[in-house]
Amino acid sequence: MAVTPGRSGAEATDRSSPEDAAVPSVPSTAPLVRPQPLTRIVSGPARAGRRTKLLVRHLRRGEIAILEHRDLDRVSAEELIAAGVVAVLNCAPSSSGTYPNLGPQLLTDAGIHLVDLPDDYLFDAVDNGDKLTVRGGEVRRGDDVVAHGHVLDRARVRADTEQRKREIGEALERFVENTIAHMREERELLAGKIELPHFRTDFRDRHALIVARGVDHQRDLRALRPYIRDVHPLLIAVDGGADALLEVGLVPDMIVGDMDSAGPAALRSGAELVVHSYPDGRAPGQLRVESFGLPYLLVPAPGTSQDVAMLIAAEKGSSLIVSVGSQFNLVEFLDRNRGGMSSTFLTRLRIGDILVDAKGVSRLYRPAPGLRPLLLILAAGFVAMIAVILTTPALRDVADLLWLKLQIVFGSG
Repeated sequence: MAVTPGRSGAEATDRSSPEDAAVPSVPSTAPLVRPQPLTRIVSGPARAGRRTKLLVRHLRRGEIAILEHRDLDRVSAEELIAAGVVAVLNCAPSSSGTYPNLGPQLLTDAGIHLVDLPDDYLFDAVDNGDKLTVRGGEVRRGDDVVAHGHVLDRARVRADTEQRKREIGEALERFVENTIAHMREERELLAGKIELPHFRTDFRDRHALIVARGVDHQRDLRALRPYIRDVHPLLIAVDGGADALLEVGLVPDMIVGDMDSAGPAALRSGAELVVHSYPDGRAPGQLRVESFGLPYLLVPAPGTSQDVAMLIAAEKGSSLIVSVGSQFNLVEFLDRNRGGMSSTFLTRLRIGDILVDAKGVSRLYRPAPGLRPLLLILAAGFVAMIAVILTTPALRDVADLLWLKLQIVFGSG
């Protein structure tokens, strides 16, 4: 068989159609080029704090938060978002994989750059106010690289969260085991055998509004404004919940907790202070209250400060307990991933007949009309009556006659 000059044997025996020949061929050895995702760059002054609930009180909009918070929960994420940070550098795993905690997803959905760092070196390497630039997982101060971690982008966080939701059975099993352990260890708390001192605050037959810094606590307080105005419940704050009340113009009647997150203004507000201590009498917050020279009562009890506040209200005769910022469903209990949540769950079972969530009150309570609307209605009616009298000659004559008689009566008097 003759071969066309200048062609190889393979080309000579090619049976391709004209249409196939029109399409340019790509060599099989050519590398497949994939579009690379853009590396995100954010900059801002640093603000560091190992405890998130204390750090958020000092954060300013546009700052980069440096924290150490294993398994970021929903409440902490909402506070970081409200503070207006542009990035969060976490020196602990934002999600350890034990449960689909909602914090990382909320941060990434809000557009906040989230980076997990391998250790806490950044706390020593960076001072508050230092200008940082975060390029992907690389943290720079000027031209120096001070840390390097991995970025938790939105797609990755969502995929991990969905995967962990399918593994919720293990988390639920741990929660049940923890609950049983608390039932054995904290029988006195659940049976109402905790000795309570005499309080200045009188709970008898009154509603008690217990406020903790938790899920949607700010929104719930705004929704409860009419209820608070009409019912005048006792305002019981759990630690940082005292600052939440002051922020909306309310003053707590009592503050219960270890006093580590209640601000000086709240402690000096005149509220009755109840320091929650361990059953053995150790009370870390006792020294802080004493440093302000303020009187206080000490209540040794197991469980969380929320538990103690609720049990105080129940034991002292409250007719209804309304909870703000507290955990009220299984997802929220597991999201906090704390042993104390089991005790909180059991406490709610014990006082469930007088306990209601703030969301339920705001949906069911029908507020009475306030004084301002009534005054506005009366003023509008008075203005309308004056306008009718002035535009009607006969009524104007009657008004003039009445005015003259009033002058004669008071003049003679």
